[in-house]
Amino acid sequence: MAPAQYDIIFAGGGCAACVAAGRLAAADPSLKILILEAGEHTKDLDAHIQPFRYFSHLAPTSKTVTFNAGKPSPTIGNRSIITPSGRCLGGGSSVNFTMYNRAAASDFDDWKNVYKNPGWGCDDLLPLLKKMETYQEEPDRPTHGYDGPLKVSYGGMYMNVGKQFLETSLAYDKERGPIDDVNGLYKCNGYGRWAKFVDQKTGRRSDVPHHYIYNQAHNKNLVIETGQRVKKVLFEGDKAVGVEYVADTVLRPNADQTVKSAYAGRLVVVAAGAFGSPTILERSGVGNAKILEKLGIKVKVDLPGVGENYQDHNVVFVPYHASDDADTMDALFRSEKAEVEKWNKKWLEEGKGLIAHNGIDAGIKMRPTEAELKALGTPFEERWKTFFEKAEDKPVIWVGAVAAFLGDITVAPPVKYYSVGFYTQYPVSRGSVHITDAEDANALHDFDAGFLTDQREADVSTLVWGYKKSREIARRMPVYRGEYLPANPRFAAGSAAECKETAKGPVAVDAPEIKYSDEDEKEVERYVRNFVQTAWHSLGTCAMMPREKKGVVDSKLNVYGTKNLKVCDISIAPANVGANTYSTALTIGEKSAVIIAEELGIKL
Repeated sequence: MAPAQYDIIFAGGGCAACVAAGRLAAADPSLKILILEAGEHTKDLDAHIQPFRYFSHLAPTSKTVTFNAGKPSPTIGNRSIITPSGRCLGGGSSVNFTMYNRAAASDFDDWKNVYKNPGWGCDDLLPLLKKMETYQEEPDRPTHGYDGPLKVSYGGMYMNVGKQFLETSLAYDKERGPIDDVNGLYKCNGYGRWAKFVDQKTGRRSDVPHHYIYNQAHNKNLVIETGQRVKKVLFEGDKAVGVEYVADTVLRPNADQTVKSAYAGRLVVVAAGAFGSPTILERSGVGNAKILEKLGIKVKVDLPGVGENYQDHNVVFVPYHASDDADTMDALFRSEKAEVEKWNKKWLEEGKGLIAHNGIDAGIKMRPTEAELKALGTPFEERWKTFFEKAEDKPVIWVGAVAAFLGDITVAPPVKYYSVGFYTQYPVSRGSVHITDAEDANALHDFDAGFLTDQREADVSTLVWGYKKSREIARRMPVYRGEYLPANPRFAAGSAAECKETAKGPVAVDAPEIKYSDEDEKEVERYVRNFVQTAWHSLGTCAMMPREKKGVVDSKLNVYGTKNLKVCDISIAPANVGANTYSTALTIGEKSAVIIAEELGIKL
């Protein structure tokens, strides 16, 4: 049987791939497009369309994400960072927290100016950011779109945990105020409500496959094969002409591993994410010659940047006990039947309630005051002066409340919790992702998350500041009833910073801030090192920057040293963004569609 022939093959079916493929297929239905996805379909499945179910995808038994295990590191208490990445059609868009969080304008301007990528500045990308969305809240916001495929709203209700976080923060933090749009692109450092990729009318998750792919089921030239993992790109000389792929072994461990081939007459697009894209390239002979030769792979293109520049946001969720009247997601996360049935009825009838929610109603993209900057200390000083000071739209840390216990719910007593989380927006530390086997596409990665490895320790001091700041807000919220001790610092008994398991209520809004002794400071550092985790925001491993700077693709997404081969996913980000990465991945997908359409003479 002859291998199938297509115009374009997407090696991976995640967020950006589905956006680009969907746009191209809609613009020219005669294009024969193949999407190869290791995971399964998501169409109309509750796990993917009901927003609250995002937490279920992180369960140890989940098959909708891949759990990428990093090397144990002494910088994080000799732990291994386990980083989930989407493995279903739509990738992260179908399993993420539905957080609507957009990069700072200067992030994209850096991509254009610092990393030499014409066409990737904020002015260039703003039309695409607007094109993808229907913003269902405030009308006439100049940076938002109002007729795009993805719906953005505040979700099914305004939970009192988020409301109290916002009100308490504004009453306590006299040096910051409210902001009219936390995701307006051009400014930060104000408290505000947080939107979600949730349809205000239906209460459904706004993911990519339902809005870019499944709505084109009539197009028989748009072919999707699930349960298939791409092994390598096939070349004729330096021209990409197709791919080899095998059955994924996660859902079917004994799946036949016969190698199949598919050919592309016009373009091969590697789109398997920050973990999958660099490893596909390496198995194809494109990567660091030293790594490839060690595994017996013939080097086609020596690109030392493949798999390097790995970045993720460093997050800590600190859990607190909540009052009985707190609105929380805990019962739903524990799958308590009565609660699920109650809220499911409201969701089905009205598209409202906790089913249509992620538990995150408010937050801030925060920059330090002068006093806080001084407290951050020398490790952070250089980073501030060289990166943050003049870019006033760049936050240092995100802080926000989550109306749930974000941890192992199997060990926490079944009561109500809320968490106040914080994550560094632009960590200095870097990691890497490489292959461990020349042939096995299902083999585990050689993954180093690189968390807190930068010797200047700017990342650590930022997390320490985040803990202190978030704790002051958390203990002033009316729902506060103490700290969940197993997941909080272990300060010495009698210390002014000692955590309290129970409390009758919050401290006064104007109560003095906690004073930390030298020993307390050491404990906070130990705590953040031992509790920091992935924010599920992996990027950078096929960076779009000059080849001599360890770039992998150029500004048109072409892989250096090859023809007819591009990368289209979050791995092309040359530097981090001050936001959850879903919006940025969508933007990359939209921009990729524009680039490909121009080259193929297609009008989008």
